[in-house]
Amino acid sequence: MTRISPYAKTMGFISDRDDQGRLIISMPFGDGVLGRPGFVHGGALAGLLETVAYQTLADALGEDDQPVLKPVNMTATYMRGALATTTHARATIERLGKRIANIEAVAWQEDPEKPVAIAQINVMLDRSGR
Repeated sequence: MTRISPYAKTMGFISDRDDQGRLIISMPFGDGVLGRPGFVHGGALAGLLETVAYQTLADALGEDDQPVLKPVNMTATYMRGALATTTHARATIERLGKRIANIEAVAWQEDPEKPVAIAQINVMLDRSGR
């Protein structure tokens, strides 16, 4: 990650790229993400999805265009229980306009084709401070 958030540092997120160059952020399992026994907490999954979405957007905008990102809406769908193992996530920008970005983020564990959670995230790009 170019700019890692305090939340991502606290959670121990690890960033990498897949063989197509897409950003993948991984969240190791530990006490900080424990929900019910043996499962990842839904809030930790939502935080992972939001983090990968924002970082993917920041990467797409580039170093010269870094508006303040303001959340408009986030809808998370939990597909199955995330077990006590590392969880990975990646995001796809569905639409990038001058003022709004629409992003889909997906989290999985062993198989990217079997997501544990998916999020639709809408972000306002505030360039008024420049």
